[in-house]
Amino acid sequence: MTNIRLSLEEAHELASKCLLANGCDDENAKAAADRMVQAEGDLCHSHGLFRLPWYCGAVKSGRANGKARPRVEQLAPAVIRVDGDGGFAPLGQTVAHQPLVDCARQNGIASLALVNMFHIAAMWPEVERLALDGLCGFAFTASYPYVAPAGGIEPLYGTNPMGFSWPRKGQPPLVFDQAASSMARGEIMIHARDGHPVPETAGIGPNGEATTDPNVVLEGAQLGFGGYKGASLALMVELLAGALIGEFLSIESIEDDAGEGGPPKGGEFMIAVDPARHGDPEGFLARGEKLFAAILAQEGTRLPGSRRFENRKKTADAGIEIPQSLHQSILELM
Repeated sequence: MTNIRLSLEEAHELASKCLLANGCDDENAKAAADRMVQAEGDLCHSHGLFRLPWYCGAVKSGRANGKARPRVEQLAPAVIRVDGDGGFAPLGQTVAHQPLVDCARQNGIASLALVNMFHIAAMWPEVERLALDGLCGFAFTASYPYVAPAGGIEPLYGTNPMGFSWPRKGQPPLVFDQAASSMARGEIMIHARDGHPVPETAGIGPNGEATTDPNVVLEGAQLGFGGYKGASLALMVELLAGALIGEFLSIESIEDDAGEGGPPKGGEFMIAVDPARHGDPEGFLARGEKLFAAILAQEGTRLPGSRRFENRKKTADAGIEIPQSLHQSILELM
């Protein structure tokens, strides 16, 4: 497979031009391009430019609002709601960030309901940004029904990722973002595109049969990581990012799509916690570092998310590579 090398600036320009050509305004195009290129820079290709055709198709079809103007509303002293105006999550998250930070610092903890939007981006950036402001962050979102419940064979839950972040002094924060499914949907799609098998734990075929063929998994159902444990977490996310905030469950999101094949419309639930307001304002960072040191003392370990920060340093100078086929498909959208 032939690849094209791009600097991060070239990748951002490519994404922005493509989004603008398909109906986004400058503000929406920048927010979505920022998020995709951040994922590329962290070498998470499944959430990078690979998703650009999906963004563009959603706007061009009229399903997503490329000129969205998210609106902030305070529902309670520690509860914020942001209506995404039918646009993409990155802009809504940008608008919501400072109000969420201020609310958490005032109350010690705050929650955010992001609704009426399309979330197809990586999730770690929004919780990482909270940690850079000294807060702990949690984030949850659902998607289309891709994952079977424990014991079942039909898709019901989304891959339902969850993110967490912890601030650190003088070092990048601890950040992880992981699906409730054994593999992210985008990773399975990339395996299918590149002709690579997936682990048998990734999913099952349409009749519940075991398989390592990613195309068969895409036709059947994905599985939760750790069997019923991942399925239980997927259920939890459905309730938090759907029922709790008045947004679509995954099965409702696919009904709303009505066969158009666009990105899932739904919500995101976030929690921001100010550690300094929870009883140990001087010691919480040091105690966290004590735990991290104990983890790293064991050979072969690393902190979750640490590779992303290492990759970020490399790609800042070296740039990224994307398949020539993807590059060509992007050019054809412009």
